[in-house]
Amino acid sequence: MQLKSLSKLVLSLGAVGVLAACDPAATGGDDATSDNGASEATTGTINVVSREDGSGTRGAFTEITGVLEDDVDNTYVEAVIQNGTEGVISTVSQDPNAIGYISLGSLNDNVKGVAIDGVEPTSETVQNNSFPIARNFNIAWGGDLEAVAQDFVDFIMSAEGQELALEEGYVEAVVDAPAYEGDGSQTGTIAVVGSTSVTPLMEVLSEEYRALNPEVQIDITSNGSSAGMTSAIDGTADIGMASRELKDEEKAELTSKAIAVDGIAVVVNKNNGIEGLTLEQVKQIFTGEVTNWEDLQ
Repeated sequence: MQLKSLSKLVLSLGAVGVLAACDPAATGGDDATSDNGASEATTGTINVVSREDGSGTRGAFTEITGVLEDDVDNTYVEAVIQNGTEGVISTVSQDPNAIGYISLGSLNDNVKGVAIDGVEPTSETVQNNSFPIARNFNIAWGGDLEAVAQDFVDFIMSAEGQELALEEGYVEAVVDAPAYEGDGSQTGTIAVVGSTSVTPLMEVLSEEYRALNPEVQIDITSNGSSAGMTSAIDGTADIGMASRELKDEEKAELTSKAIAVDGIAVVVNKNNGIEGLTLEQVKQIFTGEVTNWEDLQ
């Protein structure tokens, strides 16, 4: 009887050891979770994900966070560079140690937006000016617009257009905007070029405008804010899109309007235990001053 009891005890202890070895929480791994299912603190190297040169989101982010100082972009040299919002989301969603930034309007369940200085990234906090990382979405054009392009701009700036911005999770640029007065008789083609961050909103605006003006074709090319401003200046686009403020040399050549206000969400992997950062910590991460997650605890 004693031998049988001893055998059972050994088998039981062995099973517990196997379960512990398979449990990330028991081993303290990066993806460990607490008893209530909440993610614990991530450790190890911070994998920084940034946007490409010419990105309006990068320009606005680096300026607001202080990564840009004295006109020098000090983005961490080891950062992974992505050429669009979806690239940032994909990279961060697949890497537990990654951190990046995207348009708040593009934030989805694949990644986690962190609070900045204790303020959650939401359209409400952008609207009440409490979220510290926010910027305008702008459109710009050179010279006089053709009638159909001007009518599209009028729609964007109308009550109907601004309501669409709100529905898509942004903040309206114009309060108490006038109603759209178009009669649906417009025809022709409009070329819109620029920011990958503005593109999702522009696609919604385009779809709704074309429902009212079915004889209009709107071609949208998503290739970055700087490319959009260049295209508007040289006339290869009717309207350029920028997710940053226009540079002085661009303002000299173009007319511009803010069409919505967008936050820039700092995003981490869903298994990352970080829930919030200070603006100073964001700067330290994206300049490479802080390179390990445990140094933020």
